[in-house]
Amino acid sequence: MTTPAIALENVSLTLDSKAGPVDILHDLSLQIETGETVGIVGPSGSGKSSLLMLMGALERATSGSIKAFGQDYGSLDEDHLARFRRDKMGIVFQSFHLIPTMTALENVSIPLELAGKEGAFAAARAALEQVGLGKRVDHYPSQLSGGEQQRVALARATVSGPAILLADEPTGNLDGATGASIIELLFGLQGDTDATLVLVTHDEALAARCSRVVRMSDGRIESDIREAAA
Repeated sequence: MTTPAIALENVSLTLDSKAGPVDILHDLSLQIETGETVGIVGPSGSGKSSLLMLMGALERATSGSIKAFGQDYGSLDEDHLARFRRDKMGIVFQSFHLIPTMTALENVSIPLELAGKEGAFAAARAALEQVGLGKRVDHYPSQLSGGEQQRVALARATVSGPAILLADEPTGNLDGATGASIIELLFGLQGDTDATLVLVTHDEALAARCSRVVRMSDGRIESDIREAAA
């Protein structure tokens, strides 16, 4: 039996607020196999993004266990979690999260430089070529359109060849045509590397492109369906 890419067991998340503790996620159990593409859907406030944050080790669960390739997040301190995330994951956010004072090339090279990899800039340049930005490598985020910024974010997320790709509403700030091109890139890059893809989206048609759709409601998993046609 192969080790799941991601495994959550009885996971809950409670966050503090001015009004007191708020229960975000309730006793979730979910197993995602290597190479799967999983769409997570549900209304606003259902816990989709919070679940993705837990998978990406960007938030710690209040209770339960989360593992990626058998590594229990709970056994790692913040520094080791950051290194694990750097080595195993690529994450794409709705709002790009590019560093404004760095060029596209510098933004994409960051994970490689942090890992001490040789040839970081050459690899970053190749990744930008792959997403159609070979002529924009020296441009700063403010000089790029929203779609181009998300392409840079995609290149940064995939330049290290991560085993897991996490995407949180990656087309949320883009127009329809631009968003569609970003999705084609995302699935193309996933297919090239056979990475496990977990995609949070409000778009039912987009989720249906995944091999599996997990539907959330009120912090719980409402349904978990593998798409026969995927």
